[in-house]
Order: sequence, then structure tokens, then C-alpha cells
Amino acid sequence: MDPLLLGAIVAIATIVVLFSGVSVALGLLIVSGGFLLIFDGARSLELMPEIMFGKLDNFALLSIPMFIIMGASIASTRAGADLYEALERWLTRVPGGLVVSNLGACALFSAMSGSSPATCAAIGKMGIPEMRKRGYPDEVAAGSIAAGGTLGILIPPSVTMIVYGIATETSIGRLFLAGVFPGLMLVGLFMAWSLFSTWRSGNAQVLAPRSYTMAQRLEVLPRVLPFILIILGVLYAMYGGIATPSETAAVGALLCILIAMVIYRLWSPMKLWEVLRDSTRESVMILFIIGAAGVFSYMLSSLFITQSIAEWIGTLDVNRWVLMGAVNLFLLVAGFFLPPVAVILMAAPILLPIITTAGFDPIWFAVVLTINMEIGLISPPVGLNLYVINGIAPDIKLKTILTGSLPFVGCMVIAIVILCLFPGIATWLPDAVMGPGL
Repeated sequence: MDPLLLGAIVAIATIVVLFSGVSVALGLLIVSGGFLLIFDGARSLELMPEIMFGKLDNFALLSIPMFIIMGASIASTRAGADLYEALERWLTRVPGGLVVSNLGACALFSAMSGSSPATCAAIGKMGIPEMRKRGYPDEVAAGSIAAGGTLGILIPPSVTMIVYGIATETSIGRLFLAGVFPGLMLVGLFMAWSLFSTWRSGNAQVLAPRSYTMAQRLEVLPRVLPFILIILGVLYAMYGGIATPSETAAVGALLCILIAMVIYRLWSPMKLWEVLRDSTRESVMILFIIGAAGVFSYMLSSLFITQSIAEWIGTLDVNRWVLMGAVNLFLLVAGFFLPPVAVILMAAPILLPIITTAGFDPIWFAVVLTINMEIGLISPPVGLNLYVINGIAPDIKLKTILTGSLPFVGCMVIAIVILCLFPGIATWLPDAVMGPGL
């Protein structure tokens, strides 16, 4: 059978299986095993366990559970509330300062926790009621938190960047650095739209600031600064050549747990058990997907599907930006239905040779891919963040939350266009810190 036709059949079968309700990892194993059995015979199934566990035999994978523990320990405390409160007190005199402080808190908390739903829950529980009380439109209040929660998969340290690095054998350190300026650019775009939307609403109450003394502004900082210092310390240790990503993640996780115990009195064995339990559950889910995706990639390569697709696209006489547009459209649609980790593991090994052949930087492409995944987090039908916000503020209709998040989707599309016009936004910092890439 023609490999391209076989690839189309595999794609259809994968969509059908994943939409049946089975987990992503199990669905990938079912599809991989089925096609290997049909086209390579029963003996090929004997290789599946070896391939799956071989994919997990990677020291860099240790950083995933460590960063997850780091985020879970932060999410289990009042760190999000304190971060929100600190920014609100310092930015209260800025016109529309409350929405700016919410987006800033989302950016910092998502960078510390690496979890989009945790960010929406932690910041939204305080931020949404306060914004609505101060006269902000429901669309701005809900949409800004939903969009702000997506920043954690781009701003380092990011678990999805680690997964991309492992899937494509790309430097995780360079990927982390590549997400810094695009992440800040997205925060700026989000803030600009929120302020414009607030101003357009014409509600003067929004601009009425509270008054805080300097003592009140300073009193909350000691509870927030240690977490931020840990993030900066982790990044310094990684890029200063002091330790590997896995080692710095382990130290960061330990320090976050200790700070949660000392500052927030997280002494209860049950609370600590919940942190470790939830971290283990999420880590196992991600690692299971990574192992299953390794088997899926082997199946595609064994049946010459990957090679044929790359060769076919290489023969197309189209402008490389048209090709990149098609890739972005594919990623956008995939992100509507699948979690970011699954899309990266399934698509990155296939797309990487295509985009490198077309002359695109794989580090730059990682940032573009990640922003596409961010769009999926606030877009139906999956749109995880939309449902988290609806759970926090059930009196705000899901339609209103979606309407409020759509302008932020536009901001992300603008960010992708800007990155296409100025790729140095993503590549300059990695090249400056770690030297030009190969």
C-alpha cells in the first residue's frame, strides 16, 4: 500500500480511537499495535514494550516530575492569592491596574506552577470576584484569567518545552530561553487588549484606585519573593553551568516544599501526601503518553509513513511560508481536541524534518507550536481553561467566558505573526546566552 494513503488511514483511525473516550496513551498504543500487527505481523508486537520503556530511559525525563512537584507545592498554598494581592497593591494607581495585576499574577504563578488549570483556579478565585465588584465587564474578568493561565506552558520552566526537547532531541536550556521574550510579549499584548477593552467600556468605577500605605505594600512581599527567587535560582543554575535541568528541578522542588512548609505552615502529613499524590498522578500520565508516543512514532517510521510525508512535502513547489501556514493550521486544529503534550509528542517528530528542510529554526518553531497549544486551551470543544473559569464563577455563562477569551486568541495569532516577521524575538536570547545554535 502507498505509504501516503496508509498515513491517511492511520490519521483517521487515530482520530476515531481518541474520540472514543479512551486515554490518549492507551489510544496511541491501540492504533500502533493494530497497524503493526496487520502490516508487520505478530512478531513486531514483541518490540512494543522494549520501545516504550526505551523511550522512558532518558535522564532528562526526571525533570518532569520534579517541576510538577515544584508547581503542586506552590498551588497547594496561598501563594497565588498573595501574589495577586501584592501586585494589586503595587499597581493600584495604574489605570485599569486590577486587570494588569491579574495578568501579571497569572504570568508569574503559571511560571512557578507550570499548570494552566492551577493558575486559573488560584488567581481566578480572588481576581474574578474583585474585578466584577470594581465594575470590570464579565468578559474581561473571565477572559483575562483564562488567557493568563495559558502562559505557563511558554514561560520557563515549562513542562511542554521539556517534552518538545525530548521528542525532538533539542536542547531544553535553549528552549527555556526561547520562551522568555515571546512570553513577555504575550503578556504585553494581553495587558494592552485588557486596558483597551476596559477603557472602551467607559466604566469610571474601574479606574477608581484603592489606597494602600507603603507598609501595606511591603508586608506581603516576604511571602512572595522566596518563590520568585527559587525560579530565578533554578534558571541561573541551569544556564550558569552549575547543574543539569533535572538536577536544578529536583533542588527547586525540594526548596518549594520547604518554603510551603515554613511560610504557609504546610505541616499536615495529609496535605503533603496530597501534593505528592497529585504530582505522581500527573507525572505518570505524561510519562505514559511519552512512552506510547514513542511506540506510535516507531510504527509510523516502520511503515515508512514519516519518511514518505517528509519526502512528499519536500517535493511540493510552494512558498515556505505557505507551508508554515498549513502547519500552523494543523497544530491549531489538533490543539482544539488534544492536550498540548499529546500534540507535541505525536506531531513534533513528523514536523521537525519538514520545517528544518524548509529552513526554519527548530527552536523558533517550538515557540510557535507552543502558542498554538495555548490557543487550544481557551478554545472549544476542549478548552480546559474555559471550564475551570466556569467552575470558579458558575454565574458567568460559558458563552460569556468564550466571548471574553476570543480577543486573547487574536492576541496569540498576532504574536505568531510577529514571531514570523521577527524570529529573533525567540532565538536571540538562546544564541546570546548559549552561543549560536547548530
